[in-house]
Formats: sequence, structure tokens, C-alpha cells
Amino acid sequence: MPGPVPPVVLCFSGSDPSGGAGISADIEALASLGCHCAPVITVLTVQDSTNVSDLDPVDPDFIKAQANAVLRDMNVAVIKVGLLGNPAVVSTVAEICGNYPNIPLVVDPVLAAGGGAPLADDVFIRTLKKELLPLATLVTPNAREAHMLFPDADTLDQCAEELLDLGCEHVLITGADEPTPVVHNTLYSSEYETETFHWERLPAMYHGSGCTLAASCAGLIAQGLSLFDAVNEAQEYTFNALKDGQALGQGQLFPNRFFWAQSRDTEEGESDESDKDTAE
Repeated sequence: MPGPVPPVVLCFSGSDPSGGAGISADIEALASLGCHCAPVITVLTVQDSTNVSDLDPVDPDFIKAQANAVLRDMNVAVIKVGLLGNPAVVSTVAEICGNYPNIPLVVDPVLAAGGGAPLADDVFIRTLKKELLPLATLVTPNAREAHMLFPDADTLDQCAEELLDLGCEHVLITGADEPTPVVHNTLYSSEYETETFHWERLPAMYHGSGCTLAASCAGLIAQGLSLFDAVNEAQEYTFNALKDGQALGQGQLFPNRFFWAQSRDTEEGESDESDKDTAE
């Protein structure tokens, strides 16, 4: 008998040839959490585990055609947005999302690569703030991106207030890029009290960590969790994926988004060996 149908998450994301970030991260994280990812490619990139060296945004009409094909055919539970590439793509994605106001929208405002390469200019940021972010159910910038969105804000709290004032319902600002002994991620909300989550600072840098967190938030919302519970559990999932990260290239580690399956295989293997020893 076939199992239950997984919830569908429509993802607007860039293609990463290294497989660590962008749509690859979305697909793996969502599959790991029992969801189906419907990938809409927004940008082709040249990147490795160290940095992004080139971008080639997809034609906006082709992005629209990709998304509409999915939205006409599938019952999309959540929309997740990542790297967009240029202002025209931002406007196109905002137009599509605006046509489906009842579908929760998770936006990861990718403004710079993990290696430091800038991925957005002032026009891009203005368009993002005017057209897309006001539609968002949840926005997940890191501290650097929050300050890039609001360079005149003195604190991250002020950045979050600005995002809420734009119309975002919930804002999760992550602090792995801040110089603190412990990572502080803070959820600001029009619905909940402000909540700060504290996580052990891991020793490495990771390729696709922000994509993993945003995608897992989207997937857990799609699975029916409340926003607060989805954000909480997505952080735990992401932390464990990073903690079990793997050195596949010469730069940042790659999150192991199926850490739980490999742990289970190891435990079962150890159990089999123990049973064999007992039998002998």
C-alpha cells in the first residue's frame, strides 16, 4: 500500500553545482523532513565550497512558467524563496507569491555568499523590501543580511522591527556570523513574544546552512506545525545536520541533512554485530 502523500513545498532557489546550497539544500532538507520539493530554478551559479564566483539569473518569464506549471498541478502547502539574482526576478517571484496569499511564504533573503561574495545591490534590496518581504510569513536573515537590509539600524532588534513594519509576520535573525561564544537566534513576531534560542557554536564554517534552516522551517510548517514549533525544531534539525557536517571540498563543510538515517544505520549495524557475538 502506498504511504501518505507528502506535503509539497515550492522552492524558488539557485542552482549550486557543488550541491551544498541553493536548490540542492532545499531538496535534501525537505526530503529528510518528509516533504516533496518542487524546485523552480531562479539563478545558475558558479560556486564551490569556498565562494560564489558568477551568477546567471534565469529569464523571469521562464521562472513564471516553471512556477505556474507546479501551482496549477499540485496542492502547494508552503512556498520557500532563496537566491533570486536580480530585481526583475524579485518582482516576478513577488507577483507569483502575491497571487497565492493563503500559502505560507518563507523568505531567506540571500544577499551574500557564505564566502563573502555580494549577491545583491541597492536596487535589488529596495525591490526585495518593497515587493516581496511584505508578503512573507517568515523571513530568516542572518545578522549580516539584516544589517544589509537596514544599514541605518543600530541593532538587530531595530532591523527586526523594520521587517515587521514592512508586513512580515515573523522574523528569525540568526547569529552564527556574530562574534559570540554561543550562537543566539532570535524570533521576532507579530503573534509571539520575542524568543531567543541559544545554540552551541560549532567549530567549522558550513556551506548551505542558511538554506537548510529556511527550507526546514518551510517543511515543518508544511507538516502542520505551528510557526513557533517549526522554527524551534528546524533549528534543532539544522544544528544536528551541521554538527555531522562533511568535508566534501576544500572550503566549508557540507551539512549532512540525512544524519538521522546514517545514525540509524550505524546503530542497526552495531546491533547486528552484538547479536552475532551473542550467538557465537
